[in-house]
Amino acid sequence: MPYKPSAPSARLDQLPAWRALLTHRDEIAAQHMRDWFSGAGANARVEQFSLHAAGLYLDYSKNRITEKTRTLLTHLARECDLPAKRDAMWAGEHVNVTENRAALHVALRAPKGTVFRDTTGDVSGGVFETLARMRAFSESVREGHWVGATGKRIRHLINVGIGGSDLGPRLVCDALAVYGRRDLSAHFIANVDPTELARTLPSLDPETTLVVVCSKTFTTLETMTNAHTIRAWFLANGIPESELGKHFVAVSTNVDEAMGFGIRRENVFEFGEWVGGRYSLWSSIGLIIMLYLGAQHFDALLAGAHAMDEHFRSAPLEANMPALLGLIGIWYRNFFDAQTLSIAPYTDALQKLPPYLQQLDMESNGKSAQIDGVPVAWQTAPIIWGEPGTNGQHAYFQMLHQGTTLVPVDFVAVLEPQYNAPIYLDHHRKLLANCFAQSEALLQGGSMATAEQAGGPLGAQRRFDGNRPSNTLVIDKLSPERLGALIALYEHKVFVQAAVWNINPFDQWGVELGKTLCRAIEPELVDPDSLRPDAHDASTNSLIRMAGEALRAKR
Repeated sequence: MPYKPSAPSARLDQLPAWRALLTHRDEIAAQHMRDWFSGAGANARVEQFSLHAAGLYLDYSKNRITEKTRTLLTHLARECDLPAKRDAMWAGEHVNVTENRAALHVALRAPKGTVFRDTTGDVSGGVFETLARMRAFSESVREGHWVGATGKRIRHLINVGIGGSDLGPRLVCDALAVYGRRDLSAHFIANVDPTELARTLPSLDPETTLVVVCSKTFTTLETMTNAHTIRAWFLANGIPESELGKHFVAVSTNVDEAMGFGIRRENVFEFGEWVGGRYSLWSSIGLIIMLYLGAQHFDALLAGAHAMDEHFRSAPLEANMPALLGLIGIWYRNFFDAQTLSIAPYTDALQKLPPYLQQLDMESNGKSAQIDGVPVAWQTAPIIWGEPGTNGQHAYFQMLHQGTTLVPVDFVAVLEPQYNAPIYLDHHRKLLANCFAQSEALLQGGSMATAEQAGGPLGAQRRFDGNRPSNTLVIDKLSPERLGALIALYEHKVFVQAAVWNINPFDQWGVELGKTLCRAIEPELVDPDSLRPDAHDASTNSLIRMAGEALRAKR
């Protein structure tokens, strides 16, 4: 049967737990977190507000919460039927109600022998069949059996996609580059702006380059524009059109369109319609990950995500890492009016984590309509932003410490450096010291003023109030398995918040609107004289004429 979400017993902001949380917030609003860390109970607080799951450690003790807060938040989750909604997703019900689809990304990382079904039947067989094809193909490329048109082995990989077809694979390949094959390079082309192409193609040899074109429909404007430009690049560099099939493969659900582009049927890697873009790196969209890192490391990535899946599915809410992260986020978003969340990974290997989480969180939960179409009356997705430490400390941490806006922070620390040469160990110690110092400073506050300055203007400017919340996620080693668990953690966190806010995290109609308008404007840029006065608003018409004339002058 199609998924029918249960009607909430009352509006979210009228539920008993919500009203109790409002009262509780007022009770603790004036309290300072540093007082909770004083005396004999300090160690007990850390133990009470920390947990391990899937190889990750979460210290959430530096939050403006008490045991009562956690209890009330988990009551809220149960009043919003979070466990039932989670189980419906696992059961393959069409929880993506606006597109009438399941959201079974958890099936993509389940071990062989596991059976997942949606309303049409078993989907696991197709998942494992595609994985087997990916393994065979990636091994052929990596071992030099698949060669280009001139018989040379592949040395360069280009992933052409955008959004979920780009951000996930790009994050993984960048974070785990130390696991990549040294005689392969991985490149990513996403933006329709030609800058990435112009910077990338001249450094590559077309005879040794393989392109993975990732587009669910194989009609995505940015992706197909870039793919056609790369196709022309091959032809301009002497690769015969009849041999282009040795340099292109596709990841798509639209086999006919891919074949029309010139890609052989056997080189189209499909995935289920129920695979959403921002949840797709685990599917054949991750083909470049397997090509670059190898099947063994891709399998470890899946295993880490599956371990987090099992934790999310089975752990009680009070000790459930994704549930707690999501509920703490709701605590600040809805009860403290925190409009943003800063992601601060203290490893440059995770520099793509903040942009990846921007899409995962804001495209999923940036909604103003409930699942039944009724407008929401509460705040939903926060703005996600951030930068790796220690770079961020010299950019925006001033505002985190002394600004007028409350910004919760997720710190991510990796204990073991990816580069273990003795010359780098001192760097890593300093990196971790900075991470822990920043979270302590946000908690404790303090003063940098001297005794003489304490009472004057300089004293006020050098005081830090503290009481600013943060989570610290600790990873022993940034391995494929741990990265898989980290990404799955945030996927489920987003689901938790959507379940409480009563919104659908699996569609993105705001993105679709812009695509529709773009198709109307592009021809008008080609011929600005054809622009009707009533085609758009006056501002847009003016911009189209200006740009159209500038482009016409270049022709």
